[in-house]
Amino acid sequence: MSDCPMCRRWDADSDLRIIELPNSYVILNRDQYFPGYTLLFTKHHATELFHLDREVRTALMEEVSLVAQALYTTFTPAKINYELLGNMVPHIHWHIVPRFASEPLWPRPIWAEPHEELFLSSEEYHNRIENIRSALT
Repeated sequence: MSDCPMCRRWDADSDLRIIELPNSYVILNRDQYFPGYTLLFTKHHATELFHLDREVRTALMEEVSLVAQALYTTFTPAKINYELLGNMVPHIHWHIVPRFASEPLWPRPIWAEPHEELFLSSEEYHNRIENIRSALT
């Protein structure tokens, strides 16, 4: 869908690509206020899980779990948060966010209050992405 920002995201944020999986794309979120904050989104535009065939839905959940495990291995957080909303961007996508008890927003949701975005250098993004990729293999 040409007007969907998530459909364009893989190309638009090519510097943040982590991995292409059979049913999804995975990228590091540009704002790294929450270290390891990652997005996983379906390759094909769909707005609801029930729009997907059962086989694709099941495989997609395995992909979400695979990425979450890699983030857990890489960052050793207290908890991994999974957000699948789609109210603002109606394209199936998960916010997979390592959470730490030392955070100012812990244990509240990441959207509980505004925070200043944290942007990394190109090298820091690259290193973070490579560490996640290593944990995926």
